[in-house]
Amino acid sequence: MDANILVVNPGSTSTKIAVYKNRKEILLLNVRHPRETLSQFGRIADQFEFRKNKVKEVLEGAEIDISSINIVVGRGGLLKPMKGGAYRVNEKLVADMHNPMGEHESNLGGVIAWELAREAGENVIAMIVDPTCVDEMDDIARISGMPELPRRSLLHALNQKAIARVFAQENKTTYEQVNVIVAHMGGGISVGAHSKGRIIDVNNGLDGDGPMSPERSGGLPAGELVDLCFSGKFTRDEIRRKIKGEGGMFAYLGTKDAVEVEKRIREGDEYARQVYMAISYQVAREIGALATVLKGNVDGILLTGGLAYSDMLMDDITERVKHIGPVKSYPGEGEMKAMAMNAYLVFNDEIDLKDYE
Repeated sequence: MDANILVVNPGSTSTKIAVYKNRKEILLLNVRHPRETLSQFGRIADQFEFRKNKVKEVLEGAEIDISSINIVVGRGGLLKPMKGGAYRVNEKLVADMHNPMGEHESNLGGVIAWELAREAGENVIAMIVDPTCVDEMDDIARISGMPELPRRSLLHALNQKAIARVFAQENKTTYEQVNVIVAHMGGGISVGAHSKGRIIDVNNGLDGDGPMSPERSGGLPAGELVDLCFSGKFTRDEIRRKIKGEGGMFAYLGTKDAVEVEKRIREGDEYARQVYMAISYQVAREIGALATVLKGNVDGILLTGGLAYSDMLMDDITERVKHIGPVKSYPGEGEMKAMAMNAYLVFNDEIDLKDYE
């Protein structure tokens, strides 16, 4: 029996939709949502019906009967900390996605998968895989210096683990046998130390620590941040936007677009160059720190995400970290394929489908 797989990946301004027959991609579409449309919804959770209906419209337009689908995989969201792997979407998971640990578009993925699977048929599987809340950190890595604020694992787990597995396969070994550092660089940046199949340390790429990104501040001077919070100049929401959404490169240059910034640099804007190269500098610094976590046993340094298309950033990072281990670039995000392949393996009982508790 063929696995007819529907993949749903909600992003900040679009929803990526794919259909696979076994391992073959049949359909891939990125449906963009105008910001003025999304701004009509008070909370991200309120976008559920809108985005679900967009998926159904795409299927109808491609003349794909939803009843032909036998497994639906959605992007996992900000649930409670969990180990990596594939999880069945159940009522408990749906309830937690309606009351998540934080607001993020990925929270919609599992709920949409759940509803579409129910519409597709009684025995259709709904699942998520390697959500952003994957937590496999060593206990020592959780200690921050303030007991009230333990370090949290929030990262691009799906793409990080997928790229690490690709690297292992290319080197004729398995993910469970390699030590790699993976830097996912997009709107947010997460850099993780992967040891024998576990992400044992990683920065909080959502709103915590680590490198600055095109729209996120990354780690900040703690004392000055406290002073800023109590200065009376900003509300709580304004401070949070400075950390996520309007921080990082955007705060300095007024844009989140790396292509635009590189154009400014080519035209001689030295300030833009300094800010832009601060991203590669901070990513390299994070990679260097994680090399110590792996005690110098680094089989590869893997650079991925949208910013990995930038030769300017990749060349600078490579120059700074090549002494640690071999550096390889995997531009873009392999999330759709990674979700589909995990669904295929689940369908064929090649990997376990875990129960969310």
